[in-house]
Amino acid sequence: MLDKFRFRDREYAEKISERIKSMQVNARFMHVCGTHQDTLVKYGLDEIFSRAGIEIRQGPGCPVCVTTPLEIEEGISLAKKGKTIATYGDLLKVPGEKDSLLKAKARGCDVRVVYSIDDSVDIAAKNKDKEIVFMAIGFETTAPSTANVLLKSPPENFSILNCHRRIPPALKALMDMGEAKIDGFIEPGHVSTIIGVKPYKFLSEQYKIPQVIAGFEPIDLLMGVYMLVKQLKEGRAEVENEYKRAVDPQGNEKALEKIDEVFKPDAIEWRGFPIIPDSHLSLKPAFESKDASVRYEDELSELKHKEFKEQRGCRCNEMLRGLITPQECPLFGKKCTPMNPVGPCMVSFEGACQIEYKWKRKV
Repeated sequence: MLDKFRFRDREYAEKISERIKSMQVNARFMHVCGTHQDTLVKYGLDEIFSRAGIEIRQGPGCPVCVTTPLEIEEGISLAKKGKTIATYGDLLKVPGEKDSLLKAKARGCDVRVVYSIDDSVDIAAKNKDKEIVFMAIGFETTAPSTANVLLKSPPENFSILNCHRRIPPALKALMDMGEAKIDGFIEPGHVSTIIGVKPYKFLSEQYKIPQVIAGFEPIDLLMGVYMLVKQLKEGRAEVENEYKRAVDPQGNEKALEKIDEVFKPDAIEWRGFPIIPDSHLSLKPAFESKDASVRYEDELSELKHKEFKEQRGCRCNEMLRGLITPQECPLFGKKCTPMNPVGPCMVSFEGACQIEYKWKRKV
């Protein structure tokens, strides 16, 4: 598999993989980033690690995947009631109870694909007669962009359906649930460029678990696993930063200031998880006028006490907790494909199932 590496990297990759193997450590690590999963599968690193006794599972690191059925239904409901829904392309095909945003669009609802929240603001500015709702999904990586827009007083006809979440509380929930054997975390590079190193430290201190913040090149992932294995071998449990070229220990202080000005930690449910305390970046009272769930509370009230279940046979819930791999889902590559997805893990570009299907297509 190392022939997939650029020639200049192959020698380093071989040396790192041999060092990992030489330490003779059998372990299961978890990463929480879809880009890590793509690198892992695309370059065959999962097979390289497996031969060295290392298994890597993807956790709740796909923003589209962890967005709950209720939140999807809220977007669909608002679209059906005449609101213009602006969102990222991979959210359109996530199945709701009966529909998806893509199906709503096909029936004439005004659903638009945007590349950023700024695109949504532009739509609102050019369409004063329409109510524009941006589905704001993502972790601490995208939250600063949302905060920046809200601080600039966007048009009156603009609001957000706020689905922003925080990664560290979800990792704590994984450890507290104790379902999956996790010997170390590969922490997400993108999120860490914003929050830095400190927010992860409580995990190592409280649960004695090694952690490494890693970048997204194959060499980054190899080095991240090597550093985790070395910690296990030496009996250490620390947070190490492999991605020093991008991640400052203190994070991005300006971005954090904006997040703190606009958001406050609150409890929220994640797909595959119960309600996780402090995992929601909830809007502070000063910005509630831009919160679509508040602005359209009456129109959404019919959904609040309704239970939305996963599509029949879909095991995305377990996938997001690191309990199974795509190959262990009986729908994978059969009933569930990127053209006809049953669950969000096959929809999102960061979903484990779509990545597995794209690079391997084993059924």
